[in-house]
This record gives sequence, structure tokens and C-alpha cells, in this order.
Amino acid sequence: MRNLMREKLLNGKKVLGTFFQSGSEAVMEAIAVSGLDFVIIDKEHGPIGVETALGLIRAAELRNITPLVRIKDISRSSVLKVLDIGAQGIIVPAVPGIDDAKKLVEYGKYIPIGARGAAMGRAADFGHGEYADDIMAHFAHHNEQTMIIPMCESVEFLESIEEILQMDGIDGVFIGPFDLSIALGKPAQFSDPAVASAFERVLKACQATRKFCFIYAPTAEKAKDYFRQGFDGVAVEIDLQVVISGYKEIIRRVKA
Repeated sequence: MRNLMREKLLNGKKVLGTFFQSGSEAVMEAIAVSGLDFVIIDKEHGPIGVETALGLIRAAELRNITPLVRIKDISRSSVLKVLDIGAQGIIVPAVPGIDDAKKLVEYGKYIPIGARGAAMGRAADFGHGEYADDIMAHFAHHNEQTMIIPMCESVEFLESIEEILQMDGIDGVFIGPFDLSIALGKPAQFSDPAVASAFERVLKACQATRKFCFIYAPTAEKAKDYFRQGFDGVAVEIDLQVVISGYKEIIRRVKA
């Protein structure tokens, strides 16, 4: 496994991606051809099962776009299954706080960082990969290349952000702007001082601990703004919304 997005981040580059809900391997390849750095296969809101995710991850790898998976819940099974099929990172929604962040590390990182269950499946080249004869080297490689990224979407998580980012095994944080603004009592009011301050707190905490900070942007203009603010990665739009917007613009221009 080689996490190209992680390499770009470590080299000081900003990375741009998108959320993926359509479930089509052809669409996944097309998105990769566009030049995006990463894609988040959405098992939380999208109708995507593990077997479908496997095909999508394979299509992403074929075209050198980093496949991340947003899992549906904080459970050992949800974490293990997507990592075993080759997800190069997990985005984890609705993480309540410190204890659940510790569980993610336990489930998603091998010893000595966590307690991930060993399985020589697809992500391990079915036991015939580069580290087949050295299990500790295998563990170290996957601990390095596999990113654990909880989402900050609650006040409890926000209030624990500095402590969570100190944890070995947490590679960064993804701000869910809509859910966090709702939790703060300011739904979608991103310019409100309380919401803007919360975003800034998470960003500064990531910078202080040298962890990566990601956020969702509904538009290209907002993505550019987040990069100017210092975010490392932005997931802009959702694949299905891009399709709708693109065809609506075509219809508008044809009928004008």
C-alpha cells in the first residue's frame, strides 16, 4: 500500500478531493482522471456496502487517486472491514469524544499503537506482499500508510480536540461544518463568530500537533477560502451533486 495523498501532505502540498456516493466504478475512474487527489467513499450517507466499496477502492488504485472511506459507525467491524479491503484511510462521523477516539486507534492501528486484528486479506496482498515474512514490518507499514481521521461534529469533540490530537494513531481531524454548526446552535451559519471560532480552534490544534486538518466545502470558492485559511485538505462537493449541477448548467445554456 502506498498512500499518495499522505505523501503529498508530508511534502507540504494541499490536497483536494470529493465525497463519493454513486457506487459506480466507472465514475470513480472518471473522477480520478479529473486530477483530484483523494476520494471519500461514503458508507454513512451513501448506499454503499463493503463489496461495492472493494470495487471502488480497486478502481481508485488503478487511477492513482487515494481511496478513503467514511464508515457508518464506530465499531470494530466497520473499521476492520474497510481497512482489510484496502481503504487507505477512514473518515469517522459523529465521534463523541476521547473514549471513542481511543477505540478508533485500537480498532484501526496494529500493535504497538493499537490492537487491530491481523488478517492477511486484500490490503496485505493476501499474505504474499512485500512484508509477508516479517509481520512487525507489515504492521509498521500499514500503521504508517493507513490514516485514522475522526470528524469533529459535536461540542464534546470540539472541547476535547487538543487532547484527541495528542493521541498516537490519530492522523488528523475532518471538520463536518454542517453538523458542527448545528451542534453549536448556528445551523449553516459559517460566518457566525462562534462557528468560525470553532473551525479556527480545530485548525490551530492540528497545526500545533502537526496533524492534518480537513474540511468539507460545498463550492469551489469555499474550498479556495479554506485553503487560504490553512487547511491541509478539502473535500469539495459530492459526485452526484456535481452531475446534477453540470447538467443543469447545460440545460440552462441550451435553453437560453
